[in-house]
Amino acid sequence: MRHLVAHRKLGRTSSHRKALLRNLCTSFVLHERVITTLPKAKELRPYVEKVVTLGRRAHAATQAGNKEAAVHAARQAAKSFFPGNSNFDSKQHDQTAERTAGVAALKKLTSELAERFAERPGGYTRIYKLGPRKGDGAEMALIEFIGSEDKKAVTDKDEKAEKK
Repeated sequence: MRHLVAHRKLGRTSSHRKALLRNLCTSFVLHERVITTLPKAKELRPYVEKVVTLGRRAHAATQAGNKEAAVHAARQAAKSFFPGNSNFDSKQHDQTAERTAGVAALKKLTSELAERFAERPGGYTRIYKLGPRKGDGAEMALIEFIGSEDKKAVTDKDEKAEKK
């Protein structure tokens, strides 16, 4: 019986599994779609759904003027990404330099994604099965945010127009 057994182990230790999910989550938020194995995609889905909900909460608190609640929700969401700029020194650091992936993902989550999903009560992601991988036969899947397929179609049309 599998009573109270919540998550997949994915053949990894708990620290490795946590790092894997944080890495996948960071990449997923930045690129809005990731191709990975089906069990990893199924495990990533609830992880990302909680992070997006925290991002929505931070954005809503910012709009309402509640700075403390916004910072709290953003910090909770930041735990799901890899940390960035931990050695930040404002005197020596170039302010125009690109942020690390975790900082960029948090910024995108609390602004662009939070606005896109503001009215949606959950179900922010979709998983497509892609079939077996050629090398080892692992079942592959594409996980993407709802609405990112529209952005992809628009950019494809723009690229075709530029080529002509």
